Formats: sequence, C-alpha cells, structure tokens
Amino acid sequence: MTTPVASPLELTPEQTAIWIKGLLSIACADGHFDPEEKQLITSLIREEIAPEIDLEQFAPVTDAELQATFGSDRPLAENFLRTAVMVALANGIYSQSEDAELQRFCRALGLEIDALDSLKHTLDGQHESNEQTLRLLDPVRRWLDGLEIKDAKVARFLCRLIPPQCPFERDIVLFGRKIVHIPPLCKLNPLYDQLMGLRFRSLTYLAEECGEDITPYC
Repeated sequence: MTTPVASPLELTPEQTAIWIKGLLSIACADGHFDPEEKQLITSLIREEIAPEIDLEQFAPVTDAELQATFGSDRPLAENFLRTAVMVALANGIYSQSEDAELQRFCRALGLEIDALDSLKHTLDGQHESNEQTLRLLDPVRRWLDGLEIKDAKVARFLCRLIPPQCPFERDIVLFGRKIVHIPPLCKLNPLYDQLMGLRFRSLTYLAEECGEDITPYC
C-alpha cells in the first residue's frame, strides 16, 4: 500500500515560476517537444501561469535556481522531482537526455532518490511491459504514487502536457504497404498508470479545490 506524502502548501509565485521552468527544461530535453503542444503550453504560460518566463529566449532552469527555491525543503523538492519525472514519461519514451537532466536536478537539490535508478530500465524504449519490467519498476511506481497536487498553476500545466487518453494503436502505411505498427502508448509505457493518476489528481484538484471548469482539459 502506498503511503501518501505530505503535500506542501500552495506555491509562491516565485516557486511556481521555477517549478514550471524546471518542467519545461525536462519537456525540451530530448528535442521532441511537439510544435502544436508547445503552442498550447506557451499560451497557457503567458496568460495564466508564469508570464515572466520568456519562451522565445528560454533557457533551462539552473542549479542555483533549484537550490535557492527548493533546496531547503526536501518534501517540496521531492514533489518537484516527481512532476519532472512524469513530464519525462509523458510521451512514452524516457530518453538519455531526460535522465541526464533529472540527475542534474537531484545533484542540485542534494537528493539521492534510489527509486529513480529503476527508471533506467526504460531508457529509450528498450524494454517490454512484462511482469519482470513492472517488478523492476516497483520502487519508482511507489515513489511517484506518493505525489499529491496542491498548486493550481502546476496542475494546469500538467493537464496540458499529459495526453488525456491512451492514443490508439495505428499502422504507418507507405504506398499501400504497412511499414511499421505503433502500439498504443499504454503498452509502450509501463508507468502509464502513474502518469494517468497524476493527471487525474490534477483535474480533481482543479475541479474540487479550485472550483474550475476542467472541460478544456478533457
């Protein structure tokens, strides 16, 4: 049984800005940030979340920013890292560049999260979602399930970034001939349940705690 982690109070505007900047650093780490998705995120950030972030001149969050913002509060730092991991997993592929960025975050925050070691079993999609893989990922699954959302701006960002449902499997056909079969995301990502759990908690927080209309995210 998962033991919930005590959630921090709602973030200050300064903390929110660095939190979002860190998540954007992960989202852009592998160079596969979908242009349409980027446009939606850009609009959301400029209008609602952290207008002080200039996405045209965006630079990854620095070690000094992470240390100054989260370094003195371990529960807050771990919750930030949990959301960063979820963003890294949002497209179903955990890449070497995303792993390097997460390890940088850990060093900057002075944290050693043993559960993150098990994520290396999913690097670059070189895994199968079988029972053995799921057992190897049990530590990080339990760690991720400990996150609760307690900030509206972070919740909105995650709802935009995490796909609302498992994409349908499809065939790529060229000149009438199938050249590749793409399985649904839920088969590619053995941590898909944790990803959807985070999205659900974000939606629930916005609807029940903030009284927001969540239909734009569904």
